[in-house]
Amino acid sequence: MEISVYNIKGEDTGKKVTLEDSVFGVEPNDHIIYMDVKQHMANRRQGTAKAKERSEVSGSTRKLGRQKGGGGARRGDINSPVLVGGGRVFGPKPRDYSFKLNKKEKTLARRSALSYKVKEDAVTVVEDFTLDAPKTKEFLAIVKNLKIENKKILVVLPENNDPIYLSARNVLRMDVTTVSELNTYKVLDATHLMILESSVNAMNNF
Repeated sequence: MEISVYNIKGEDTGKKVTLEDSVFGVEPNDHIIYMDVKQHMANRRQGTAKAKERSEVSGSTRKLGRQKGGGGARRGDINSPVLVGGGRVFGPKPRDYSFKLNKKEKTLARRSALSYKVKEDAVTVVEDFTLDAPKTKEFLAIVKNLKIENKKILVVLPENNDPIYLSARNVLRMDVTTVSELNTYKVLDATHLMILESSVNAMNNF
């Protein structure tokens, strides 16, 4: 499919870029999207949660009362889980939450997310531009010209561009990434994609 290219003034340049149907026009697979996002979130977890169990709590091991006839639950010492301040039963331990997802599955998930954005008409292709220096005001003017200022935007650059990144990083509901770092989570987290023209060719090879 073809999509119009706009300049930073928000004007249609008359140029068209092709979005490959194999990337931007697939039938979305919701389960694969779910698995990819789940893996992304799991890989971000530190896994350092830890609670002390009965044997790790500091306290006397003196038996508090007789085994039978007390009228309540049995408890051996002050570290018993049934007492306030005692150890926790089956508490969390440090662990690795990450899991494996096949490369083809991750590719399908990313393509499915991009296809959803195209279906929602939430993709704007902008002619390549750069800023002489980091200027948030100038960047906001570009976004306003494109009439997408009230959306949660993901800007997709072909490669690292410090002036653009530094201009956008303090803007609320704005994220900047490169084609090589683009993933399913970032695509779904944004409500609108602002893609630079030269990024499209690289994305067509996803």
